[in-house]
Amino acid sequence: MRHLKPAMCVLIILLVLPAFGFALTGEDIVRRADEAQTFDTAVSSGELRIKDRFGLKVSTFNAWSRGEDESLIEFTSTAERGQKVLRTEDEIYLFYPDADELIRMQGSALRQGMLGSDISYEDMTGGRDRLSKYSIELEGEETVNGAPCYVVFMTANTRTVPYPQQKLWIDKESYIVWKGEYYTRSGRLLKEMETLEVKEFDGRPVAVETRISDKMKKDSETLMIIDELEIDVPIEADKFSIRELSW
Repeated sequence: MRHLKPAMCVLIILLVLPAFGFALTGEDIVRRADEAQTFDTAVSSGELRIKDRFGLKVSTFNAWSRGEDESLIEFTSTAERGQKVLRTEDEIYLFYPDADELIRMQGSALRQGMLGSDISYEDMTGGRDRLSKYSIELEGEETVNGAPCYVVFMTANTRTVPYPQQKLWIDKESYIVWKGEYYTRSGRLLKEMETLEVKEFDGRPVAVETRISDKMKKDSETLMIIDELEIDVPIEADKFSIRELSW
């Protein structure tokens, strides 16, 4: 009997230690969120529904992406047909077929809304390397849209990011970002994002309807809707080259 209590203590410690040893940090959670939203390759089609005080505008698109750093959007709606937006290695290029003109976006131009939407060209830069650019704090847990979420707060350690501070609500199971708030360094709210619908593709949950609202604009919001998506499909090697952009 003298040995029973110490043995029980050891058993309890062995049962409790894994719970502490495998507790996730804020960095772990953001890393998993980045991985959940990044594909080796992806091909999609969808639409932007841009609403402001002047009314509603709908623009359709096809898109291709490879890894964290390369993406191409080609607009297919009548007014914008043939316009392309290329992102590669933190650079943004626009192509306008009517003018046969290629433009490299830089400086204040990056803060412009794509097609007048609440999604800026700057939002497309930076890939998903948030771990190297932000200090991350796990603030707690909340429920969003019925989903238990981690709440993380991110503070930039570099000036090369669009938003010096971010607050994210990340699904505890799928690591989908259900909600995001984006701030200046002084704490002024710049933009809000909310995931409205999630679907599974090849067993992976993907946000297929997202609402973005630029708080610097009055009565403005943009819905980004993914209608079709193929994951890990072949994409020609030069799809994301500047040389191919004007074709």
